[in-house]
Amino acid sequence: MIVNLLRYRFKDEVSEEEKAEALAAMRRTASVESVSYGAVGQDIGDPSEGFTHSLLVGVEDLEALRRYIYDPVHLAGDPVILPRLQRMWATRFSDDPDPGLGAKVVRLHEEKLRRYPEWEALLDAIPETRLSTEV
Repeated sequence: MIVNLLRYRFKDEVSEEEKAEALAAMRRTASVESVSYGAVGQDIGDPSEGFTHSLLVGVEDLEALRRYIYDPVHLAGDPVILPRLQRMWATRFSDDPDPGLGAKVVRLHEEKLRRYPEWEALLDAIPETRLSTEV
């Protein structure tokens, strides 16, 4: 299982309606075919860390992760979600003992950046971002 956890905060100027649209897009993304389990909701961690919401998805394996990141629902959701974020922090973990899995996941991320430069621009535009994309 590969688990992806995103914690985020919306920009102050984002309306409640826009937040609801982004959260709905996240929920659709977290329930696509390749996802074994997913959850979207309020972040109940340390408020001083500045996050208000979180998304968690678990996918069975690397092939399921590939299907997830290229799913049309996911691709359609990012332009609704990412421009509204002020802060995003991402991490992944897995119960797969393959010592090379992290590098394989990073290669998938890099492949998507090359294939979709507009996605890279959306990520780069988030003022405060930390992604686990280094091995």
